[in-house]
Amino acid sequence: MRELLKKYRELISYLFFGVLTTLVNWGSYWLLTDVLHVHYMAAAFFAQVLSILFAYVTNRRWVFESKVRGAKGIAVEMTKFFGARGVSLVMDLLCMYLGVDLLSLNDKAVKVVSSVIVVIANYIFSKLFVFRSSTGQDQKRESR
Repeated sequence: MRELLKKYRELISYLFFGVLTTLVNWGSYWLLTDVLHVHYMAAAFFAQVLSILFAYVTNRRWVFESKVRGAKGIAVEMTKFFGARGVSLVMDLLCMYLGVDLLSLNDKAVKVVSSVIVVIANYIFSKLFVFRSSTGQDQKRESR
């Protein structure tokens, strides 16, 4: 069991913090739409921004255990992260628009489907693009 946990630590951590990030997203979306009566597209945008900020901290620290240090390195990493999450933000807004405006589906149901798509895309972006140099490359250098 320990070997499995060790082998899949990153994926398990991503799923755990991904669930928390999704809860931040859904909770803020619900608060904005149902309590504050903000238009669903604006609510989706702000909910996504809040969850992106939460995700950066958790992904950097606990999921991918970024080794990047210094202002310049962190700025580059943040730029990659927020750029990749900007793509997923557009994906989320597109899903919401297609589902709610064009297909007349319930916004909460569309938000759930959109979240699944976004979580998968975010893992791929983070693993292959954002935290790549701070996970695989640094570990290879450290083991030499």
